[in-house]
Amino acid sequence: MTNQTNATAPQQGSISILLVEDEPMLASMYKTKFEKEGYSIDVATDGEDGFAKAEAGNYDVVLLDIIMPKLDGFAVLKKLRETDKYKSTPILLLTNLGQEEDVKKGEALGSSGYLVKANFTPSQVITKVNELLSK
Repeated sequence: MTNQTNATAPQQGSISILLVEDEPMLASMYKTKFEKEGYSIDVATDGEDGFAKAEAGNYDVVLLDIIMPKLDGFAVLKKLRETDKYKSTPILLLTNLGQEEDVKKGEALGSSGYLVKANFTPSQVITKVNELLSK
């Protein structure tokens, strides 16, 4: 097996990602794709679990769905931004909500970006994560 490196990516092996996504098929697809690219990725299936994992871990990037059980993504984003550990961590909203007011709400709460799932392939999401990490 040849080891190909993506010139636009930082040192992926050292990058830890938290994906908070309640749809099992999507969570599995993103997890597989990020792991193939050499990232370490943990998955949480609801907002409460996502916040708990974020508090317990030390993630370089958080990918956050908005519509989830127990605690929605906006609430998780707000709580993460209130903690010292995640004040400046890239947090990317990855959602099916594409309304302008949702985008503005995400920005107001401190998201690093807003991606509508239907408009981005997993490879494009990885490219966005790489862009955030190289800033």
